Amino acid sequence: MPKQTHSNGHTNGFNRHDNGHPNSNGHSTNGHADVATSDVWQSDARWAGITRTYTIADVARLRGSLRIEYTLARHGADRLWSLLNSEKYVHALGAITGNQAIQQVQAGLKAIYMSGWQVAADGNAAGQMYPDQSLYPSDSVPAQVRKINQALQRADQIHHSEGKNGIDWFAPIVADAEAGFGGTLNAFELMKGMIEAGAAGVHFEDQLSSVKKCGHMGGKVLVPTREFIQKLIAARLAADVMGVSTILIARTDANSAGLITSDVDPRDQKFIFGQRTEEGFFQMRGGLDAAIARGLAYAPYADMIWCETSEPNLDEARTFAAAIHAEFPGKLLAYNCSPSFNWQKKLSNADIATFQQQLGEMGYKFQFVTLAGFHALNHSMFELAQGYAQSGMAAYSRLQQAEFASEAESGYRAVKHQQFVGTKYFDDVAQCVASGKASTVALKGSTEEEQFSEPPQEQRESSDPGMSAA
Repeated sequence: MPKQTHSNGHTNGFNRHDNGHPNSNGHSTNGHADVATSDVWQSDARWAGITRTYTIADVARLRGSLRIEYTLARHGADRLWSLLNSEKYVHALGAITGNQAIQQVQAGLKAIYMSGWQVAADGNAAGQMYPDQSLYPSDSVPAQVRKINQALQRADQIHHSEGKNGIDWFAPIVADAEAGFGGTLNAFELMKGMIEAGAAGVHFEDQLSSVKKCGHMGGKVLVPTREFIQKLIAARLAADVMGVSTILIARTDANSAGLITSDVDPRDQKFIFGQRTEEGFFQMRGGLDAAIARGLAYAPYADMIWCETSEPNLDEARTFAAAIHAEFPGKLLAYNCSPSFNWQKKLSNADIATFQQQLGEMGYKFQFVTLAGFHALNHSMFELAQGYAQSGMAAYSRLQQAEFASEAESGYRAVKHQQFVGTKYFDDVAQCVASGKASTVALKGSTEEEQFSEPPQEQRESSDPGMSAA
């Protein structure tokens, strides 16, 4: 089993500023630092412990002659790597819309999780509501990542145009590639799509893609350890070809899986038993030992290891972390603080309050609530709709008052919805075009300008002693 090693580091005369396509003067056509150069793979701490089975020459041959920049992916990957190595842990919530992502960043979260489950449920290119079984088109998650990045970009443009630059809106997005939607070539192409969309990190799981299930469902079928390692290699190769140091996360579902496609890999054979199923799958003995074996096998090829679990169990988390770190000291770990767990049924309030801190001390540096956006969206809308059904506009007014309170106390911005989505920004564009003489600007003369610059009438009346007495 490979220990912490660098890549094989073959060189072909490239330097830190070259991708192997010199122009007629002998100079690089790219002219900037590149993750796919031999000295970076060998000497940069970013790549310590990462094994590559291909060469610099392979990357250069596959890249093409014109270098294309992926600014959002590069910025996000660099920022996420820095956070993972400087913070006690990075915690994130799953966002289902761009507006949710904006709220998360303004509220102080430093990263965003993009869940395939949420995309399946409400945000896929097929326009369907699906369970988490890889039923949606494979470009759906990259499309959703792109939408969120575009929303964050608009928030940044609005803030910057107002002279406010206190928020770094470009929070890194960690995106769900599920089981890769096929084989190694599918994983290669999906990773490229994620980078084009601006993802900072991407995770793949070791299930069979054609029958993929949510990690908290039954019926999961694993692929052989060797087959999944090849997917990880394909994903890393894609990132190197794109020239971005994307954080690659390997997830194993072995803890609760009961089936595997083949007994071809000797590392899997000790967990296989019994008769083959009607579909031809082998029965396997899932559990923590199987998950640890796979985590150790994946560690040289991934930046971070994620063991999907069936409950929030600190003892289990500690055992897994200790086993990985015994062979790969300091290896980054991820943990799904899943909404599929009934948290108060499994843990006391005191344990819930310190759960993430304890995980962080074990090395679980990225922790996330996968379906936070789905649950927040559905419950908040249900509460509003139920109140509205019973009391009409009084219910909506209560929501608005809560928004005004959050605006005053915490800087919440969406209550002024016209400005929030960029009306003033595009008024500025119109004025630039018209040399400051545009007569069709939208915010001036709007109801928002008239009614939302001061506390609304209801607030003034409720705070007026005379009105209260009346």
